Amino acid sequence: MSKQEEFSSRWGIILASLGMAIGAGNLWRFPRLAGQYGGSFIALWILFLFVWSIPLLLAEFSIGKKFKKGVIGSFGQLAGPKMSWMGFFITLCTLGIAFYYSVVTAWSIEYLGASIANLYDSLVTNVTLLDRLAENPSYLDAQWDGFANESWLTVSIYIVVVVIGVLVISRGVRKGLEAANRILIPSLFVLLVIVAIAALSMDNGIKGLDYMFAIRWSDFQNPTIWIEALSQSAWSTGAGWGLMITISSYSRSKEDVTLNTFIGAFGNNTASILAGVAILPAVFALAASEQEAISHLQSGSQALTFTIIPKLFATIPGGAFMSVLFFLALTLAAFSSFLPMLELFKTNIVNLDLSKGVVLGLMVVVFVVFGYPSAYSLDFFTNQDWVWGLGLIVSGLFIAIATAIYGPIKFKAELIDQDSDFKLSDKYFQFALYINIAMAIFLIYWWMSQGYSSDPWITKEGTWNWIDVYSNATIVTQWGAVILLGLLLNKWLFNKFCANTD
Repeated sequence: MSKQEEFSSRWGIILASLGMAIGAGNLWRFPRLAGQYGGSFIALWILFLFVWSIPLLLAEFSIGKKFKKGVIGSFGQLAGPKMSWMGFFITLCTLGIAFYYSVVTAWSIEYLGASIANLYDSLVTNVTLLDRLAENPSYLDAQWDGFANESWLTVSIYIVVVVIGVLVISRGVRKGLEAANRILIPSLFVLLVIVAIAALSMDNGIKGLDYMFAIRWSDFQNPTIWIEALSQSAWSTGAGWGLMITISSYSRSKEDVTLNTFIGAFGNNTASILAGVAILPAVFALAASEQEAISHLQSGSQALTFTIIPKLFATIPGGAFMSVLFFLALTLAAFSSFLPMLELFKTNIVNLDLSKGVVLGLMVVVFVVFGYPSAYSLDFFTNQDWVWGLGLIVSGLFIAIATAIYGPIKFKAELIDQDSDFKLSDKYFQFALYINIAMAIFLIYWWMSQGYSSDPWITKEGTWNWIDVYSNATIVTQWGAVILLGLLLNKWLFNKFCANTD
């Protein structure tokens, strides 16, 4: 399909790239992992930005800019007819993330509503969140449990998020993605700076900063931290998602691949660091002791952002108003990252020759049906984060393989350097691609060999343990189903999405 619409300027695509990368992953996922592992995680996370994420993002941006198609069509044209199933896996892996990621947006909206209610109570009834916490110290934990587990309110808000997202996408790139991100991204950075300053100004806040950047050398022997650092770099920058292929398919013909990639990658990491600086010091400032703070951080709680931030704001002047602004920014940031996922789905199914109304309706139905389990069950949500967060490494592996088959030096000369004023070393790009292939295979094997479930493969009753949240069996089952389906449909995928598109 020929794409007639393009971003209006370089800033349009840069903001779209930042909107894709900066979202709930920065404010919800990164602080949780940095809290678990501290500076050891951050050191590996920065390493993987240069080794893993930037080379893959360069490849993805170039592929989308060159072929101007969805992920399946672009990937198939680059890698050839026999490799179309890999593009199919990348697409479904990203959709697997999108189905649960959008639930974080729903949670953010619920906390925005709670913050507005707290602001109203503090102004009208003089009952503050701090008063509620004094009466019931577990108030925020109970609130989180109510939102995250079997909540029909969460399910309903999730459906509304999907419908609004589809409506925005229906407006096109300039009036939808570009217009939204011109407001969302700058406001998020401003609010993160404000929150970080507030956290660091609190008693013991600086101890959180020390903990965040302290390296524990023994951590490097733990395969989990390597996988988490790599998957978080991929998760937050968008490397391996296929989203950059989707976004760059709307780029102008002379767009600078390297400059845009670096701005997006460094902008994302800056937002993550700001989020960590905002949240981890707050944990130390609010905990009864340093040991309690470390224990809370190392628990890896998914509720960290949703329980600590409200406590932080409850203790500072004007905090009720700032809490509203923060959760508004978090909502908009999460939503801005959700939009490219919807666009990725749309750019692929348009090749099925369906009318616009049918395409939009199908988007709503698919996201509601497959996202509902994560909206209703935190265990299912956690399982999907476990399976498809790691699946991003497989997606990145496939992109690296396709680029290597094309020829790294040839790929860089023809697709990356042609319109780039700033050129990276050929040896760096070639080395990164080949090392990524080896590293992805090794890390996945290393991860699986550890066993993070009591029965990673077979239950004590002798059955395949595929419904366990953290088992290897659940990963292999879900990946295997997608790969098998892709292999069976490979010829049809190439003919439909690659060979018959203009």
